[in-house]
Amino acid sequence: PDDPIVSNQPMLCQHCDNAPCENVCPVNATNHSPDGLNQMAYNRCVGTRYCSNNCPYKVRRYNFFDFRDHFEDEYYQNNLTALVNNPEVTVRSRGVMEKCTFCIQRIMEARSDAITEGRELKGSDVTTACQQACPTNAIVFGDMNDPESKISKLREHNLAYHVLEELNVKPNVTYIAKLRNTHPEGN
Repeated sequence: PDDPIVSNQPMLCQHCDNAPCENVCPVNATNHSPDGLNQMAYNRCVGTRYCSNNCPYKVRRYNFFDFRDHFEDEYYQNNLTALVNNPEVTVRSRGVMEKCTFCIQRIMEARSDAITEGRELKGSDVTTACQQACPTNAIVFGDMNDPESKISKLREHNLAYHVLEELNVKPNVTYIAKLRNTHPEGN
């Protein structure tokens, strides 16, 4: 067509059930949690980047930046720039691989609250940062094992798909296709 359309598809860690990034880490810094998350032990990571090379989605990032340099020159000491740090997430040093954690700190906080209240944790108790920031509510997070949850129902949508599903890594992030009819006469 003479008028091409550009689309953006945000790509985050797919938290695969058969994650190729996990078995290549020589120090077991990336592993699978009982909740089904692909998690990182940042203090164990030695930065070999094997996990990044083995990830078919290319969503792991190597931290080349050493934030400690900026603490010494008081870059983060004024009131405005001090706000860029999330107090719930540790600042990782240079030489560490990083990835989306599905906001594990929020999951753990919601789990702690549920235990305190004497009830089961529901998927709707957790809101990830990207979900909270999305102005169109296009991001849904929850418990896939609960058949009544919103995420479970969306995964059954006829336009739902997994990126690179043919690789059999069993990703846990589902996308809903957006259809466009470029023919003016089309139905």
